[in-house]
Amino acid sequence: MLELKKVALLLSFLASVALGQGFVRTRSQSDRNRRAAINAFTDTQSTGVTEWTSWFNIDHPGGNGDYERLEAIRFYYRERVCSRPTAMEARTTDWVAAADTGEVVHSSLEKGFWCINKEQPQGRICSNYHVRFQCPPVQSYWTDWSEWGPCSTTVCDDVGIQVRQRKCVNIQPMPLLLVPACQGHHSERRQCSNPPCTAKWSPWGRWGTCSVTCGGGRRIRRRTCVRDSVTVHCAGRPVEIQKCGKSPCPAKCHLVCTEGRPSEDCSRCMCQGHMLHGEVHTVTNVPVAGAWVALANQPKVIRARTDAKGRFRLPGVCSSSSTLISIRKEKFAPITVSTSSNTTGLSWVHAVLKSAEKPYIVKHPEDKVRYEGGRVLFCCKATGSPTPDKYYWYHNGTLLDRKVYKYEEDLVLRDLKLEQSGQYYCKTSSPAGSIKSSPASLTVIVKGTPACNSTPEMHFVRLPPDCVQPGTDSMYFNAGRCPHNKCAGSLDFDMRCRDGDGFCCGVQSMESRTIDCGSYSLPIRAVTQCSCQKCLQPTVLVRGRVVSADNNEPLRFGHIYIGKDRAGTTGYQGSFTLKITPDTQRLVVNFVDPTEKFIDTPKVFIFDRKGGSIYHDVKVMRKQAPIDINAGETNSISLGEMIGEDPIGQLVIPPNSFHKDNGEIYEGTVKASVTFIDPRNITTAAAAPGDLNFVDNEGDMLPLRTYGMFSVDFRDETNKDVLGAGAVQVLLDTQHVKMEEHIPKMKLWSLNPDTGVWEEESDFSYTTTTGGHGRSKREERTFLIGNMEIRERRLFNLDVPENRRCYVKVRAYMSDKFLSSEQLEGVVISLINLEPKPGYSSNPRAWGRFDSVITGSNGACLPAFCDAQRPDAYTAYVTAMMGGEELEAAPSSPKMNPNIIGVSQPYLDKIDYQRSDHEDPALKKTAFRINLPKPNQNNLDETNGPIYPYQNLIACENAPVDANHFRFFRVEKDKYEYNVVPFEENDLTTWTGDYLSWWPNPQEFRACFIKVRIQGQKEVMVRSKNLGGTHKETTGKLYGIRDIRSTRDMREANTSAACVEFKCSGMLFDQAEVDRSLISVLPQGNCRKIGTNNLLQEYLIKHPPVAQNNESNAFTMLAPVDPLGHNYGIYTVTDQNPRLAKEIAIGRCFDGTSDGFSREMKSDSGVALTFSCPERKISRESLFQRLQTNPGQTLSQMARDMRESEGLQVQRSSTRVVAYPSEQRTESRRVSSTTRRRVSMRTQQRQ
Repeated sequence: MLELKKVALLLSFLASVALGQGFVRTRSQSDRNRRAAINAFTDTQSTGVTEWTSWFNIDHPGGNGDYERLEAIRFYYRERVCSRPTAMEARTTDWVAAADTGEVVHSSLEKGFWCINKEQPQGRICSNYHVRFQCPPVQSYWTDWSEWGPCSTTVCDDVGIQVRQRKCVNIQPMPLLLVPACQGHHSERRQCSNPPCTAKWSPWGRWGTCSVTCGGGRRIRRRTCVRDSVTVHCAGRPVEIQKCGKSPCPAKCHLVCTEGRPSEDCSRCMCQGHMLHGEVHTVTNVPVAGAWVALANQPKVIRARTDAKGRFRLPGVCSSSSTLISIRKEKFAPITVSTSSNTTGLSWVHAVLKSAEKPYIVKHPEDKVRYEGGRVLFCCKATGSPTPDKYYWYHNGTLLDRKVYKYEEDLVLRDLKLEQSGQYYCKTSSPAGSIKSSPASLTVIVKGTPACNSTPEMHFVRLPPDCVQPGTDSMYFNAGRCPHNKCAGSLDFDMRCRDGDGFCCGVQSMESRTIDCGSYSLPIRAVTQCSCQKCLQPTVLVRGRVVSADNNEPLRFGHIYIGKDRAGTTGYQGSFTLKITPDTQRLVVNFVDPTEKFIDTPKVFIFDRKGGSIYHDVKVMRKQAPIDINAGETNSISLGEMIGEDPIGQLVIPPNSFHKDNGEIYEGTVKASVTFIDPRNITTAAAAPGDLNFVDNEGDMLPLRTYGMFSVDFRDETNKDVLGAGAVQVLLDTQHVKMEEHIPKMKLWSLNPDTGVWEEESDFSYTTTTGGHGRSKREERTFLIGNMEIRERRLFNLDVPENRRCYVKVRAYMSDKFLSSEQLEGVVISLINLEPKPGYSSNPRAWGRFDSVITGSNGACLPAFCDAQRPDAYTAYVTAMMGGEELEAAPSSPKMNPNIIGVSQPYLDKIDYQRSDHEDPALKKTAFRINLPKPNQNNLDETNGPIYPYQNLIACENAPVDANHFRFFRVEKDKYEYNVVPFEENDLTTWTGDYLSWWPNPQEFRACFIKVRIQGQKEVMVRSKNLGGTHKETTGKLYGIRDIRSTRDMREANTSAACVEFKCSGMLFDQAEVDRSLISVLPQGNCRKIGTNNLLQEYLIKHPPVAQNNESNAFTMLAPVDPLGHNYGIYTVTDQNPRLAKEIAIGRCFDGTSDGFSREMKSDSGVALTFSCPERKISRESLFQRLQTNPGQTLSQMARDMRESEGLQVQRSSTRVVAYPSEQRTESRRVSSTTRRRVSMRTQQRQ
């Protein structure tokens, strides 16, 4: 029998070779070892000769990876893979073994082979693999065992037998002699048993009805015994009886009604045939139609509805007693009122409904730092109509259990643990909607751990241009600084909503160091230790100017409102300044023109919490001139009047829709003014009110994409009384909605002027009309139609929510060197979403959104719309402004340089970066335009910025400085400032109290400048060296250095002037004694002082001590304490922000006045010092010039001078001087020194 099996195996092998079914391949030992690395799953029971299948490749590495599933291979190649492969081999299509690719792969004889892209190192993509399988040559095999059959007995607590089977299968039909039989048994048996017999009660049924309703009775419930054998029984009773109806039977209704009879529930008196009359109006006395009227004790039972005049009647309400009536309507806050009556037996009710307002957070939770085991309080408060009554608190996005934490508006956490660190926010809701607060961070520190890291972090200070440290040639010095992070200090009370001043990491100690600048030394105060101290609370300011969007006419003496409170008035030039309270999270400012030339414009301002004064250039729309319409007719007013374009939509006002404040219908002529902010006109983008956000049902703030905004103003014939309008229709022409997916999502919104949030007014529906609508021919048009009521002065918006969102990374720098240590904070970056070219089918030809953010220490991330399919589906226009000054963008012409723009190739080409002067050099350089393609996360070039997916905001905010980003820089060359005590003017929290601090008071900054006139052909650098003068702690010590290049006066030839900052005299930080700073003004170059302002000189003499002025090339003085004006050539400005104080002082200095402002230098006004700086005349030619004009003679003279200097005797020959043409060469052109001297003497005599 054994020999027969051997023969059969041999014949089977030979037959497979002859038929071409496989092949046998020998492999080296190393090849087998390498194969074993991939073939992790093999059949250890297979023996003998095996064969390999052909290669299979059914997938490619696109998408998530390469998947060569065995199930899919069998589906496509049923007969080519055996059912039980014993081994598997995988190679790339380039014939590289899987083990040699360095990629992470997986394999299984049951599932196949697969490789996943996201598991690969360094962002690699899986190779394209093909696989083959090793199959046994024996064509007969057992199938898998079947499941065990049922037990032969079904009786509980009994023993039986279970059977399972398998089959012997032949894959290919071959002669019986060539197919060995399967070895083993085709069936197996095992003993089985059933569980013991059981008996259980079923669940109790429901209680039956009580036998009585009062006075005592009983009720019954039952259950059933469920058993699997009659031999077992349930313990207990199948029936249970309970007492019920214990309450005493009520007596008869004792309600005494002076009129009518008690109701069935004895809750009120009812008067058959009596009628309650009611009226419902809005706060503007407009009738409210369709309001629901119910009794307060039965609010769900609707008793009546108001008619078109807001009236209703309710039968059965007695006049002799007051009854509470509940009235509600959609978009209004519900109200409960009491009825009134008089002696006539009549009863009535008059109700006033207020518009419903979604909740709005007015108090947000604030960041806290606590030690482990301590306690903390987070506060949250919201307003709205109706008032929000439900609050929910979340920790790291997880809802906290109200029963455990027992919170309402405030959340108290006691016995704090480390795991309670994280972010907390509240969510509040009312029938009108929900809203979430901004998150607050809680940091829990282990007990005994220092509250603040005592080691200062690195901070490099730029040294003066002429200071180069020997050995390193570095122009930077590490002065150190303390991070201004909150820390756990000793609070007097730890259960306040806001921790007062709070505690922050600050400077504990500093030491004086000396910087070797080669030719001189420079002192500096370096931070040596940090500690937890009370936080410095800088003054937060928002400044700006309000002008019209069409011609920059200022809004003079306009009223400024923050919420419902008036906060100030704009100046004659439209300027304004607002001081922001520390707990402000969202600043909504409404500008109202009392002359009504401009529409009311709410703005949501961004501001700098570190104390930087942010400047906003506010644009307002001029109110359209009113037109006369007839109130008794249907009126249509177009929305949008672009030249050569159709209107975007229309307002359709039915007849008799206008009403007065008292609710009466107005009849007559209406003065109608409709101002439309057309997104097709990019100049109106800055005039967009609010920040184009809305709050969804979950309380999240989400963006909108606008198709136009409009403001309406209806007045009577005298143009005095404001009229309301009901049932107004808004029609939007669908031809202007190029993105079809926007049409079903389009809504009509109105802006809440107090919150700056857009609130939904109504949906849109389809309608088709036939007419010209501004065209010369008549055609059928499709419109979206929405309905609204004009109840109050609000702005309205045609918007859709947009979910294709990204973030754009932008940084601002001090100069075009783009050094990471010279990033600017407090710069307002603005982004306008717009279309790249007219007629693109996927985007309306208009701007759709306007956003602004402030740069921090790591730049800024601006929200924007983006698209993953087409790179140019969305584009953006980006600008930057700092204190009213526009910053310059990185250039894109004549050739795009990725190192300058800050974005690497090839992503830069896809973004298509272009500065505003890319095609026209005459245009300003203060903006750039980009495409907004959504980054492909499978493309390594697009995962490093500058555009980030919306869900990757943290990655954008924390991006390293070498990651891709866009750049702006200040055009401010040849200016340098050095402070002995380092201070960053854009971050007031970096102020340090020291005697040598340039600014002695962090709450008030005084900037001083002196105007220096330069007479000369070139501009020169002017330096002020500022030392301590009269204070015992600072005498002779350096405060700082200021360098500035003079500015050319375009009106006067060979004249320039410089406004040089110097250290103001006054109290130092201890507020104990005045120091008159010792100031030296030194023009750098061939300069000589020729004039000093007489008034300034007289003042210095009358206010001793007087500094010596012995040098003609410099001016020294003890700085005046008084704020002298332009008559002295001294300009002093005090402000709560240092940058703004300096900007104002420089503007006055340029103008030469004490109250003006100019950016053009006027060197003949308000000058303190005058220097003459003539150019030095060249007395003789330089060596380089002589080599160019007469190289042979010069070289000969150089050789002769060298020999003479070595003491050598030069033999002088009588060589004659021969004149040769400049093109020819001579054998000897040497000239004796004697002859040259004679020629030189003769030449001088001729002159």
